[in-house]
Parts: sequence; structure tokens; C-alpha cells
Amino acid sequence: MSTTRTETDSLGTIEIPADRYWGPQTERARALFRIGDARLDPGVIRATGLQKWAAAEANRRLGELPEAIAEPIKAAAEEIIDGRRDADFPLPVWQTGSGTQTNMNANEVISNRANEMLGQPLGARTPIHPNDHVNRGQSSNDSFPTVMHLAAVRAVRHRLLPGLAALHAALTAKAAEYADIVKLGRTHMMDAVPVTLGGEFATWARQVENGIARVAGAIPRLLLLPQGGTAAGTGLNRHPEFDEVFCAIVAERTGEAYAPNPDKSEGMAAHDAFVELHGAMNTVAVSLTKIANDIRLLGSGPRGGFGELVVPADGLSSSIMPGKTNPTQAEALTMVCARVMGNQTTVTFAGAQGHLELNVFKPVIIEAVLESAHLLGDAARSFATHMVAKLTPNLARIADQVAKSLMLVTALNPRIGYDKAVAIAKKALAEDLTLKDAAHRLGHVAPEDFDRWVRAEEMIRPGVRLEGGG
Repeated sequence: MSTTRTETDSLGTIEIPADRYWGPQTERARALFRIGDARLDPGVIRATGLQKWAAAEANRRLGELPEAIAEPIKAAAEEIIDGRRDADFPLPVWQTGSGTQTNMNANEVISNRANEMLGQPLGARTPIHPNDHVNRGQSSNDSFPTVMHLAAVRAVRHRLLPGLAALHAALTAKAAEYADIVKLGRTHMMDAVPVTLGGEFATWARQVENGIARVAGAIPRLLLLPQGGTAAGTGLNRHPEFDEVFCAIVAERTGEAYAPNPDKSEGMAAHDAFVELHGAMNTVAVSLTKIANDIRLLGSGPRGGFGELVVPADGLSSSIMPGKTNPTQAEALTMVCARVMGNQTTVTFAGAQGHLELNVFKPVIIEAVLESAHLLGDAARSFATHMVAKLTPNLARIADQVAKSLMLVTALNPRIGYDKAVAIAKKALAEDLTLKDAAHRLGHVAPEDFDRWVRAEEMIRPGVRLEGGG
């Protein structure tokens, strides 16, 4: 049997692998864009199937396609949605910037598969034609960005936000559990006044909470679909109600409040919604970097570092140092954040490449956005499960560091003044004394007053009691 079949289009004949459902346009693109190994994210392919399914159903409802044509198209598109046709989308990210090749790829795969369902050989192009029927009322210029929106919303809803929610829950639980543990605070990486361990976890939880709100805040613009703009935002060659019916169908199927973009060209010529979304994800990456770094600093040691948190042993160790436990989850998370920050540059530049009626950096925008959403969601969940949930405080170390802190002297400011407090701290440091001893030797504070006035557990909230004067 032949390993190829011959198909014909407006440019002539071309040989195509016999067992593949794509057609001449895809095969020509395969030869033209041999650039790297990266293929479009599967989420883009599944969203393409959904876009074609909804378009066929909209055209059926509007009388633009007979049921005998629309139903096989929908059945073939359903296989793409289910992931059964991933192998028939061979094109790289690096293709025409409008995503035209992937749109044509989908048209050909659906046409061939639908015709096969109707008993026709691959390449027949009849009774279902890739352009006349599968692409009815559409253009790559509005279809591919619609796919981008569908894929991004799904990734954010089902992967990024759940991962962040898991991390927020883990940090919030620790904040409550450690609310009463008083510890040494640090500013400028130097000893500072006391704080609570729970308060540190609460700060991290608030960062994640804000990140969730920022990401969710970008979704309303992603729910406005450019489908119906066809060529250059004109709506040429589509039914007047196609955009409304299409969005209603997608909303019905996904449960998301999709609606037509009131200015289709805005969603085709510019991709500010994706720049906004990735900006929110970049902020999340900044937040998660701080959180991961703080936790690995507090867990450093166990004897030569801060040693206030006990990093969970995950079964991994050094190849040469027996029994060594490393903060592997923090390292994985911060590497993810570095990748997201790099993607921010890509999305920012690509988003700026909207010239006149069309942005032609669409494939790389959606690839970067989906990679960031997937990585952040997965890494946040992993960090919550394998790091945060398993952390334990080293209470003895925490108490010892609080007791030795020279910055407890800050509690004396309202009673003896800043200058005398400075003298006490300097003497204690220079002569390796406790603050209490240094204060007594200088004659600034009696021991019994020191015990009443310098109490770490009362330094973690506003206000100071001036009992006994001073």
C-alpha cells in the first residue's frame, strides 16, 4: 500500500501521509515552517475543536448549513475536543502570525474526517469542503483569536486559579496555626522587632489572595470574543446574527459568560486582554518568588542558617552529602517564576505588534500565556502540598533568637528615649551582654523595670503601656 495520497488544491497537487487527516495547506505549511520542535499547546487544539463545533452549530441554527453537513462537521470537531486528533495537528508555534495555518489545519482535518464518516475517501473535499463548509462565516483573523480566548479562560479557570487557591488555603491554615508564635523579625536582612510566625504566613497568604483577584480581574475581557469579525473586523460573509448565536452556544457548552466583543477589530488587531492577563500572572510570579525565598531562608540550616522552620524531608538528598535535605519545592517554584517573567517580555513585545487591522504574533502570545498559566498553577499546588503543608516550626530556635535579639530595646524608646536605648544596644553587642545587663550597668533601667517593659509578646501589636512611668 502507498504511504501517501495525492491531493489537489488551487496551487496544484501534493503528497500527504496516507493515514493523516490534514490536507494540502497543512502539508505545505509543514514544509515551510520547519522551525524548532515546539507544537501548539494541546489546549489550543482542543479550543480549536470547540470553535469549529460552535461555528457549525451556529450556522445550522441560522440556516447557513444544512443539518446533513453541520452534524458530521460537529462530530469530527468533537473528536478534536476530546483529544483524539492531536496527532493531526503537526504545525509548530512558529508559523504565520495570524494562526492561519492552524485554522486551515483544523478545516482540513474536520473536512476529511467528516467526509470519511459519510463514506468518502480522505482528500475527497465533498460533500463537505474545508473552506465552504467548515470555515463558513469565519476567517482565521477572528477564529484563531477566539480560540486563544477559549484556551486562556479554560487554563485560568481549571489550572491556574485552583492551584493558587490550594496554596492560599495552605498558607492561611499555617497563619492560624502559628498565630501565637512570637519570633524575631528581620528588615534589611538584619534583626528587627518581634513579629509572629503566623503573621508572616498571613502576609504570604494575602499576596496569593491578591494575585488570585488580579488574575480573576482579567477574565471579563477574555470573555469578549472577536468571532464574527471575519476579515479585518468587517463581518464580511457571515450571517448578521452569527456572532451572537456563536457566543451563546459556547457559553451554553462551557458555562462561561462569553459574549461578542462589541468592537471585533479590537480583539483581532490588538491582544491587550492577554497582555493584561499575563501582567497579572507576572505579578503572581513576583509574589511567589518572595514567598518561596522567605520560606527557604527561614528553613535554612539546620544548624548554620536561620533554622526557624523545618523543611520537610521529601526523600531526595545530595549525591555526595548523606542525609542532606534541600528546599527542592522552593527551587522548582522560583524556576517557574523565572520562566513566567521571561514570558512576560515575550507577551509584552508580541502584544505591541498589532499593526493596523491585525496583530500577527498570535501563536506565540497564546503559547506563552498558556505555559505561564499551567506552570504557575501546577507549581503553586505542588508547593502547597509538598512544602507549606509539611512545614513545622523549630520552637526552641525561635525562642532563643527572640531572647537574644538586641532590637527588643526598641520597647524602651517611649520610656528612656532613643539615645539611651541606642547606648544599651551598643554596649550589649560590644560586650556580649544581655540587654537587661547592659541597661542595668549603664544605670538607665532597673532590672525589675526591664522585665516589665521589655516583653516580646507585647511588642507585636500597636501601642505601649507606660505603667510605672519612665
